[in-house]
Amino acid sequence: MSDNPYQALGVKPTASAEEIQAAYRKLAKKLHPDLNPGNREAEEKFKRIGVAYGLLSEPEKRAKFDRGEIDASGAERQQRPFYRDFAGGQRQPYTTDAGFADLAGEDDILAELFRRGGRSRVTMRGGDIHYRLPVEFLEAVNGATKRIALPDGSSLDLKVPAGAREGQILRLKGKGLPGIGGGPPGDALAEIDVRPHKFFTRDGDDIRVELPISLREAVLGGRVSVPTPTGPVTMNVPKGSNTGTVLRLKGKGLSRPDGSKGDQYVTMQLVLPRETDPDLEAFVGGWRAGETHNPRQAMEV
Repeated sequence: MSDNPYQALGVKPTASAEEIQAAYRKLAKKLHPDLNPGNREAEEKFKRIGVAYGLLSEPEKRAKFDRGEIDASGAERQQRPFYRDFAGGQRQPYTTDAGFADLAGEDDILAELFRRGGRSRVTMRGGDIHYRLPVEFLEAVNGATKRIALPDGSSLDLKVPAGAREGQILRLKGKGLPGIGGGPPGDALAEIDVRPHKFFTRDGDDIRVELPISLREAVLGGRVSVPTPTGPVTMNVPKGSNTGTVLRLKGKGLSRPDGSKGDQYVTMQLVLPRETDPDLEAFVGGWRAGETHNPRQAMEV
């Protein structure tokens, strides 16, 4: 890392005071000795950026450096590094002082580091890691085991409970980022993202599906096979069923926390043959009652 204060902080000589401060904050969070125990290289770099910021944060000293009147340590002649002057000599080399007080807010890790300085090691809980966990519709309904990759390169099997909801958070305690200074690790938080199904939809704890039925089944009724999330079941279609007729399959919905289940609602959809059927045309053409039947009567204004 260069002794030139601008290069040390990674800013241009034309940088504003705000840009210099932001650059120092970023490097200080990365290089602070409490976050790099036993790392002499990081500690030396931390000292250098302290020297650089101490010089560039004071307009008068910065102006003198820009004019070539002082060197990068802040002195006209070789003296002890400015950071040691700033730190008071007897303190630890990364101890805080009033000149740096404006760098950290109350909720900032940097504030905690400077507040404690070299007097004690910082002990902090590790951060949480957030995942977006794609789950197929039937996996959310019936439950499943999904494998996720952790930051350390390992993998973990995560159990998705039956009846899982969109946006539900599954917490893996202690599987987040490692703690600082011996602090506990954070958690891994997996947010469930339920993929849509090609014909099932969810309505609270219930399942809804549209079931195509033939003209014969609609007129005469009969037993038909209906798909459910746990497999097909047989259902009785009443005579004279219309498009929009809704039938209920009790207990074929989603699992609830109390152990009960929702229902599945099946909506009939009358579907005629795609190809023309002469016999069907002849029958309908000779059906006299059809001439007077008006299915749109309720819509007349």
